[in-house]
Amino acid sequence: MTVSEPVPQVDSPTSSPEATARGGRSEADDGMLGLGLLAGPANVIMQLARPGVGYGVLESRVESGRIDRHPIKRARTTFTYLAVSTSGTAEQKAAFRRAVNGAHAQVFSTDESPVKYHAFDKDLQLWVGACLYKGVVDVHRIFGGEPDEDTADRLYLQGRALATMLQVPESMWPADRAAFDRYWQKALDEVHIDDTVREFLYPIALSRLQGLTLPGPLRRRTEGLALLITTGFLPQRFRDEMRLSWGPDQQRRFDRLMKVLRTVNTISPRFIREFPFNVLLKDLDWRIRTGRPLV
Repeated sequence: MTVSEPVPQVDSPTSSPEATARGGRSEADDGMLGLGLLAGPANVIMQLARPGVGYGVLESRVESGRIDRHPIKRARTTFTYLAVSTSGTAEQKAAFRRAVNGAHAQVFSTDESPVKYHAFDKDLQLWVGACLYKGVVDVHRIFGGEPDEDTADRLYLQGRALATMLQVPESMWPADRAAFDRYWQKALDEVHIDDTVREFLYPIALSRLQGLTLPGPLRRRTEGLALLITTGFLPQRFRDEMRLSWGPDQQRRFDRLMKVLRTVNTISPRFIREFPFNVLLKDLDWRIRTGRPLV
């Protein structure tokens, strides 16, 4: 369902002039916000809306990394990737890159696949990095306010780091935020979620965990809340692809919830605000030291 009142934060361009025009100021910290985890399912949907990524994940032969079967482990890997790419040392980045490359080497299409893909495809990696950056910007806008120019530039450098830690060269990353918005609009032409991928993604939108069975009323309430949050973080184009309805009532509920969470986030200590991203690098060092899998 198309909405007559789009969500300002998730549907506005990253180079929006609003912050400069208003003298905007971001209240967010320099580190990743822990509340960004709430936007995780929506960001997964955005990434997998590109068919090559969607079928690459859906058909993945890397059992330990399947988001539908091991969502918590996959979430840890993704969040560690965010922490390492934006704040990690050269040694941490090299170790994590080797681990991710080892998994990606097993992700490629077969003759039976409906689309051709390979996890080392730089265009697909660029799209994933662009989605991650878009998610970072949206989270900061919702929980920290419209960023000023310095904050927007810092977030853009984080986006470049997210996109270029694997095979994407820095020359492929758009030169500035305006160039990114042009890339994003053009890349939306490649977005399509078919019935197979949509069926795969819907439990993710609900934050449904395989093997966890809740009583009916509790399940409906938790999944209803999860779907509200996921849909609220999705730009309208992706809602349409997922066939998720959205209207003024849902928007008001989402805005009220985000306002409460923003207030709680503001009064919380910085360690809490940045958890778990602020401990994932220590966890990575422990895994490297003890020989445990990184992904």
